[in-house]
Amino acid sequence: MEKTGQLSAPGQLEADASVVPDAPRLPDQPLSELAALHGLKVSGARPSLWEYVRLLWSRRHFILGYATARNISRYTEARLGQVWQVLTPLLNSLVYYLIFGLLFVEARAVSHYAAFLVAGVFVFAFTERSIVTGSTVMRLNLPLIRALYFPRAALPLAYVIVELEQMLLGLVVVALFAIGSGEPFTWYWLLLIPAVLLQTMFNTGAALIVARLGGAMQDVSELIPFILRISRYFCGVMYLIETLPASLSTWEKQILSLNPIAVYIQLVRVAIMKSYRTDSPGNAPYNKGLCEIFLKNPGASNAPGGGSNIPLGAHCAAYVTNPQLWIAGIGWAVVFLIVGTVFFWQAESKYGRG
Repeated sequence: MEKTGQLSAPGQLEADASVVPDAPRLPDQPLSELAALHGLKVSGARPSLWEYVRLLWSRRHFILGYATARNISRYTEARLGQVWQVLTPLLNSLVYYLIFGLLFVEARAVSHYAAFLVAGVFVFAFTERSIVTGSTVMRLNLPLIRALYFPRAALPLAYVIVELEQMLLGLVVVALFAIGSGEPFTWYWLLLIPAVLLQTMFNTGAALIVARLGGAMQDVSELIPFILRISRYFCGVMYLIETLPASLSTWEKQILSLNPIAVYIQLVRVAIMKSYRTDSPGNAPYNKGLCEIFLKNPGASNAPGGGSNIPLGAHCAAYVTNPQLWIAGIGWAVVFLIVGTVFFWQAESKYGRG
C-alpha cells in the first residue's frame, strides 16, 4: 500500500481507477410472498382472540412456574423470608386498629372487630398488590419480552397468581383471628371459595388493563398507588359503611357498598363471621326506633333490657342485600376479566418496543 492509499502490487490499479461493488440482488417477487413461501411469520404479530386464549392455556405451566419463582424470590434477602407475606398486612391491621379501634372507636359498632378488620385488610391487599404490580410488570420485564415470544398476558396473570398464593396464606391468618374471636366454623365458610375466585377474576382483568396503560405511560404506575390509597378509606376496610354520617344519602352509601373492592370484602366477612351476618342491616324486621338507637351511638350499652346495641343494627334497612352483593361480585369479575383481556390483547404486538 503506497502513501497515497492506493494498492501497490503486481497488477497495480491506475490512480483514477475505482472498485464498484455489484448491485444487491433482490428477489423478483414481493418480500411478503417470499416470507410466506418459506413459512416465515411476523415476530410478535397479534393472533386472534380465541387463539390468544388458547396460547395462554398452553403456557399455563410457564405461568405457574414463573409465579412460584417470583413468590419465592421476593423475600430471599429478608431474614424473615416468606413470613412477610402475612406480617405486612398484620402490621397494617395493627396500625388501623390503633387508629380506628381505639382512637376513633369504630370498633364499637362491630362485634369481633379484630376479625372484621383483618379480613378487610387482607382482601384489600390482594386487589391492591395485583393492580400495583400489574401496572409495572411490562416495563420490569422488557428483557424477557424482547428475548422470547409468548402471550404477553402471561406476565400480568403470573403476578396475580403470586398475589393469590399470598392471599390463600392470608386467609389462614384471617380464619385464626375469626375463630380466636369466637366466630363458629360453619358451612358458610365454603363461600370463601367463590368469593376469592371472583376477586381473582376481577384482579386479573384490572391487572391486564393497568399493565397495558403502565407499559405505555410510566405516569400511570406512579398515579395508581395514590388512587388505591384513597379507595382504601372508601370501601369499608376499617368501618361499617352503614355507620357513615347520616348526611350521606342512601344511594351514596349504596355506591360505596357496591364498589368492587367493598363487595369482595363484604363477601369474605359474610362467609367467616356469623356476627357480621346476624348484625348486618336487613337481617331482622325493620324497626325505626331500634335502628335509631344503634345509629345514634353505635356499640353503646343502651339497648332495651341493657347490653350492647350492636345487634339492633340488624333492624335498620339494608342498603345492599346479600344476593345483591353476589350479583355485583359476579358482574364485576366477568366484566373486568373480559374487558381487560380484550384491551390487553389489542396491543399485543406493541409490547417490548422502544
